[in-house]
Amino acid sequence: MKKWYYVILITVLAGVIISGCAKKATTKAEGELAAKPAVEEKAPAPKEAPTPAVEEKRLELRDAFFDFDKSNIREDAKAPLQNNAEFLRLNKNAKVVIEGHCDERGTIEYNIALGQRRADSVKRYLVNLGIDSARITTVSYGKERPFCKEHNENCYQTNRRAHFIVK
Repeated sequence: MKKWYYVILITVLAGVIISGCAKKATTKAEGELAAKPAVEEKAPAPKEAPTPAVEEKRLELRDAFFDFDKSNIREDAKAPLQNNAEFLRLNKNAKVVIEGHCDERGTIEYNIALGQRRADSVKRYLVNLGIDSARITTVSYGKERPFCKEHNENCYQTNRRAHFIVK
């Protein structure tokens, strides 16, 4: 199944490259066209619609969110983390960095430690789902890189997260 994905990907890329290299006819003098090239240019092959199997492989990494002052995996975070594990299974060479984030409440030191516990908790969850721990690194930004800068509970919730970056 994976071979078909690569065949389609290579075919599409080849079409894009070929169409990007097309040359325009130039004129020698006003109204006089230059000689046509010896090889006639062909239109690129039409792109094939992806099959459902290929469409399923286009997974995106999703964030996992946490409760205030907690680092345990919530029930609503399990589905995104299972999605991320599937992404890593399908992309065997991919490595990720899990960033631990917190809301603005608390000291810098406390939030750095809490963000690290959150990132480590997510890493353990993925390892328990069968992902090699050598493919995952963790870092904590605490409250230093907020996604939302408003001062309300909805904003705080979006900042309490484990965020994934592909290396």
